[in-house]
Amino acid sequence: MRRKLIVGNWKMNGSLGANAALLAGIKAGAAGVCELAVCAPAPYLAQCQAELAGSAIGWGAQDVSAHEAGAYTGEVAVSMLGDFGCRYVIVGHSERRAYHGETDQVVAQKAARAAQAGLVPIVCVGETLGQREAGQTAAVVGRQLAAVLELFDAAALARIVIAYEPVWAIGTGKTATPEMAQEVHAALRAQLAQKDGAAAAQVCILYGGSMKPDNAAQLLAMADIDGGLIGGAALKAADFLAIAQAAPGRND
Repeated sequence: MRRKLIVGNWKMNGSLGANAALLAGIKAGAAGVCELAVCAPAPYLAQCQAELAGSAIGWGAQDVSAHEAGAYTGEVAVSMLGDFGCRYVIVGHSERRAYHGETDQVVAQKAARAAQAGLVPIVCVGETLGQREAGQTAAVVGRQLAAVLELFDAAALARIVIAYEPVWAIGTGKTATPEMAQEVHAALRAQLAQKDGAAAAQVCILYGGSMKPDNAAQLLAMADIDGGLIGGAALKAADFLAIAQAAPGRND
């Protein structure tokens, strides 16, 4: 059975005080659930390292530069993330693609940079409402994943995480049914299998379309949904843990 992984994406939220309370709450309830991680804004990575070191909870960043180092004001190098003990880094989140113009190729380069440094890239793919209504879902997510596959061999591919986030189902009032999500996840795994079947069987594919305590169990019961990339619900320890507790095959 593939591992189950629940990752909290705090986005641009948090403060030292609020983070301390949130992390304490997560640590207090983390025993006996699946694998957990939080991806925090860069200024709070040191706090995550201090609070979570020695625990079973991983931490990571929300973005990384495609460049190794140099005159790239405002960017964060993968080596810097390593200094703060990060295990994960999100790349290609829909907000980065939409607000910062990140292309499939840039996302792939970031993923490769992270993987080469020993971090686990959480590669986000997903379609907009217009693309969904035009029947372009398979083509869009397939294109986004294909750019990454070009830069990864089978060994490296087995160590990445994919996150499917239907942009149209985030904060719009529209929802993707578990079956709709499973259809895309299965297509992504089939695409991975074309590159390497063994690696495809190992890759953890998360769902990032507003997973919450009240829909987590149904989503996580799907064959190819291996966990969640959690936004708003990750800011409340009780909600985040409730989602993790819904994962089948947890470490009871």
